[in-house]
Amino acid sequence: MEYLRLLRRRRVLVLWLARSLSVLGDHFYAVAVIWSVYAATGSASLMGLVAVAESAPYVVLGAVGRRAVARFLSYRALAGLDLVRAVLVAALPFVWTPDGRGLAVLLAGVLLLGTLGALFDPNLEALVAELAEPARIQQVTGLFDLTGRIARIAGKAGAGLLLIWFSKIQLFALDAAAFAVSALSLLLLAGRRAPVSGCQLPCAVPPVRAWPLLRSHPQVALAMAVHGLVPFCSAATTVGIPVLLATRFDAGAGVYGLVTASVGIGALIGNPLAGNWRPGGWLAVCCGAWAADGLATACMGLAGRVSALEMMSLATGLVAPLATVTLRTRLGLFPPPERLRLMAVEHTATRLGSMLGILLLPLLVDISPRGCFVAAGAMVTGLAVAARVVSPWIGGREPVRAVEV
Repeated sequence: MEYLRLLRRRRVLVLWLARSLSVLGDHFYAVAVIWSVYAATGSASLMGLVAVAESAPYVVLGAVGRRAVARFLSYRALAGLDLVRAVLVAALPFVWTPDGRGLAVLLAGVLLLGTLGALFDPNLEALVAELAEPARIQQVTGLFDLTGRIARIAGKAGAGLLLIWFSKIQLFALDAAAFAVSALSLLLLAGRRAPVSGCQLPCAVPPVRAWPLLRSHPQVALAMAVHGLVPFCSAATTVGIPVLLATRFDAGAGVYGLVTASVGIGALIGNPLAGNWRPGGWLAVCCGAWAADGLATACMGLAGRVSALEMMSLATGLVAPLATVTLRTRLGLFPPPERLRLMAVEHTATRLGSMLGILLLPLLVDISPRGCFVAAGAMVTGLAVAARVVSPWIGGREPVRAVEV
């Protein structure tokens, strides 16, 4: 398989290990924090507040922090970020107490960790495109997308299992160890030639303004706008599936596990296809995948059997990697300064969509669990179809590296 050939390259292997451990650390820590808050307070609202606090820095830095983000475009800088995250995660369980002061300390820690993640993620993804020649950017993008999806699934499931045998302090310690090993992996690459077109210093790469760049590439801007609202589908699944199973199918945790696993299985099947398929029109592929995702989400609300619900969950998992890998492959064809800015904007859009979904959809779930799925899916499908219809008329110039290929 092409992914195994890529992993034979030392830089790819080391960065792949760092990415896997960072994502595992993110989800270990997220589960541990949310579980700690709920166990101590019994408040679902505080759990939601913690989730929003973790995502808010992505939105802020993506909107106004282009200079701050651009300063970390190197392996050494990313290693430093992971080392700081390791220290903070290890310290959190010792400084948090289940009272007002302790909650404020916890939220401050979550905000700081979210800020470090907002600096880390777009820079790492900008470096990924430098690991291979332009003709193989799609394969290396697919490899790291698959890595992220496996680590997210394993992180959430693994944290839940580890909490059965280990204390929260021990889980935070394992989380810190994951960040520390990721930092060491990045330091192994720090002494090699910088991947940013030969530049040795991140500050040598001037930060690019987002609006002029997006105006020059309106199809990319259109794709990001739709992609930013696609998380409404996953948010509907996250907050709506437990209620839908309980109220419509009288099902419990076992069925919920099967439905959730169906999404993961679909993603693991769809990713290798996305990483090796070379479509003719990238935006048409993205819009088709998003429309299918929205349609499957809407059908989940209309499903009359659990088996149909599982099939729709499998379908959403299948098409999600196709759109993500295709879009990020397109972004990988841009030169490094523009690529970094676009990666940051993409993170901002998806995090903002996720925050809005988490805040708004629970209100709709209380009114109609089935309507939550139909509304979210119909909105995403409608936007994807509209984007595909208008895309031929908005034009835009090609990325520099795409022209070179």
